[in-house]
Amino acid sequence: MGIGYLLIAGFFMLIGWLVSSKLKSKFKEYSQAHLSRDLTGAEIARLMLTDNGIHNVQVVSVEGQLTDHYDPTSKTVNLSQEVFFGRNAASTAVAAHECGHAVQHANAYSMLQLRSAMVPVQNISASVLNFIFMAMLFGSFFAHGFLPWKTALLIMIVCYGVFALFAVITLPVEIDASRRALAWVKTRNIVTPSELGMAQDALKWAALTYVVAAIGAITMLIYYVMQYLGARD
Repeated sequence: MGIGYLLIAGFFMLIGWLVSSKLKSKFKEYSQAHLSRDLTGAEIARLMLTDNGIHNVQVVSVEGQLTDHYDPTSKTVNLSQEVFFGRNAASTAVAAHECGHAVQHANAYSMLQLRSAMVPVQNISASVLNFIFMAMLFGSFFAHGFLPWKTALLIMIVCYGVFALFAVITLPVEIDASRRALAWVKTRNIVTPSELGMAQDALKWAALTYVVAAIGAITMLIYYVMQYLGARD
């Protein structure tokens, strides 16, 4: 791992931290905006699922902050306790967004299906990459003897190619889920115009975290391609 890798990784770690910090501050701010309809995130989630004819998905509470997600394998909308019990603009945005993924699943949204199919491939790529990095860090003999540098670069390019593709595919999935969520809360009169604006802003910052991840993955892919093209046996 050269200085170029460390600079790129450090830069995107910094940008990711800044966006994540902004996202947390926005959610903290909007968590103070009590919802006029006085519905909890869990109630909103169940209502959105019912309105979309989805009766086989459970809404459950999970530990942690911003740990909210939809699990297509267990068919559960997992909401952090802050969102599950919250009666504010932030919890409304998150709960409806995660239900947006459930609606995608129920409607066989192609991009969600593609992302789900790629999860095992991404996990394998991460394991392979970690193995190579550990070998390079603690066993230079392995890196330069058993596994030639250009071969290692090729494997890393494939792994980062998987990461980049997964990150790019994730973008439309997340944006579409937010679009479905905002359209539903507006049509169902779940929020007032001002509350809708807060929900939109919160989801915008959440989406930016995925944008940063995608740009970072593509940049790392380009970096290793350039390393490979410039490598000499």
